[in-house]
Amino acid sequence: MATFLPATTDSLAQALEASSTADSILILQRLLADPSSSPDALRIKEQAITKLTDYLRQENKAEDLRILLTQLRSYFSLIPKAKTAKIVRVIIDTVAKIPNSTELQISLCKDMIQWTRDEKRTFLRQRVEARLAALLMETKEFPEALSLLSGLIKEVRRLDDKLLLVDIELLESKLHFSLRNLPKAKAALTAARTAANAIYVPPAQQGTIDLQSGILHAEEKDYKTGYSYFYEAFEAFNALEDPRAVYSLKYMLLCKVMVNQADDVAGIISSKAGLQYLGPDLDAMKAIADAYSKRSLKLFEASLVNFKAQLQEDPIIHRHLSSLYDTLLEQNLCRLIEPFSKVEISHIAELIELPVDHVERKLSQMILDKKFAGTLDQGAGCLIIFDDHKTEDIYEATLDTISNVAKVVDSLFVRSAKIMA
Repeated sequence: MATFLPATTDSLAQALEASSTADSILILQRLLADPSSSPDALRIKEQAITKLTDYLRQENKAEDLRILLTQLRSYFSLIPKAKTAKIVRVIIDTVAKIPNSTELQISLCKDMIQWTRDEKRTFLRQRVEARLAALLMETKEFPEALSLLSGLIKEVRRLDDKLLLVDIELLESKLHFSLRNLPKAKAALTAARTAANAIYVPPAQQGTIDLQSGILHAEEKDYKTGYSYFYEAFEAFNALEDPRAVYSLKYMLLCKVMVNQADDVAGIISSKAGLQYLGPDLDAMKAIADAYSKRSLKLFEASLVNFKAQLQEDPIIHRHLSSLYDTLLEQNLCRLIEPFSKVEISHIAELIELPVDHVERKLSQMILDKKFAGTLDQGAGCLIIFDDHKTEDIYEATLDTISNVAKVVDSLFVRSAKIMA
């Protein structure tokens, strides 16, 4: 029996009608082994590659997809370069849909980059390198990703490929943000926007730009502008039914809480757009908004525990909620200690329902930050609050006058020294 099946519509139909997915995969692999290079055979093979890729994804066979990409190299030499680029990107995207395949994707991208260098396929190589940089960023290999992007940006700018340049600049902005380098993240985002203004940008990519803009504005505590960008991103992703829509909505709700408008959160969630995304993510933000409205640290901490995946494992949400928690804790402590001149730390901890060492550490930090005047008597376990005496303005004015008189006297002394000389 022949080891391959002829690349015909009958063979393709046979694969689609097979009793099991495993049989379909076997038939399609035999079809692709057909050495024929006629136009009809090449067209049938292209359809077979698409079907085989889908079947392998259903079976979660990431390694088989990698082998398929290697085996197709002889086929790629027979078809146009643009079609090759499309097939390669589709297979790499398919591998990405298989769980726990990040390491395999990185290895696959590196293999394809080497092959594209050997074959001098610059267009495809640049796109695979951009994909590799994104994967390296996901695995926190920041230096390697940054090095790869630096060379790639220079090359793409020379070629003036605006669409790819937008992708790469956006990726660079995310990378610098992950490294906490906000000025460079903003500069890269500005470059991406400039390139995007010169061409038609697909809605998904425009949504990604808006999402990154919102994240950077929120990082600078400009939550109102951040909210506007998150809303634009949400509109774009919602229209495309992109899963990132729920993240945009979550960040919108975060901005509302951060600008002290937590009461608006319930209204946004119950709106027509919000109802589509009801689930743990929105429940988490609603719990945070309720805790903030009630100024309850206990509810706030309970929300962080109950919705750990949605709040603490999202680095952007976690960073802002840490700041919000500190603010809420300081406000509560200031309100509690206000009636006292001397109070036991254990009593404050009991009132605020937090561990004593946690409260003591926070009070110490607040005293150092001059949030209130006082001292901790650790021997007695007490907090002593000093009266905040208002300094008379006349003291500062007197010091300024004395300082000015001293300058005049010094000036006169210099002049008299010159005359005497």
